[in-house]
Amino acid sequence: QVQLVESGGGLVQPGDSLRLSCAASGLTFTSYRMGWFRQAPGKEREFVAAISGTGATTSFRDSVRGRFTISRNNAKNTVYLQMNSLKPDDTAVYICAADFGRRGVALGADDYDYWGQGTQVTVSS
Repeated sequence: QVQLVESGGGLVQPGDSLRLSCAASGLTFTSYRMGWFRQAPGKEREFVAAISGTGATTSFRDSVRGRFTISRNNAKNTVYLQMNSLKPDDTAVYICAADFGRRGVALGADDYDYWGQGTQVTVSS
């Protein structure tokens, strides 16, 4: 049974940083591309960042590029999202996802096979 469990969310002020973690189990982690999505109240789920199975390739949505970093520790079956210079517009539930395949990155929600439950990130003064 595949499980993706996110952690690290919280309430922060604009300009602060957070690091989200997603621990995966029940799958061969290196065989999966990983991604982070987010969903704000009343809005569609949107792509945030993705990383290939080896970690060599990453991709970001334009609004977070330069502020967010995605990385993975394949020995710990964990993917991270480091978020710096947070803005109120970053407020959302952040959701981790896994897509079978080692090479490249997956950008569309429909590409992903497994999803976590999400962790709330609130950026407010």
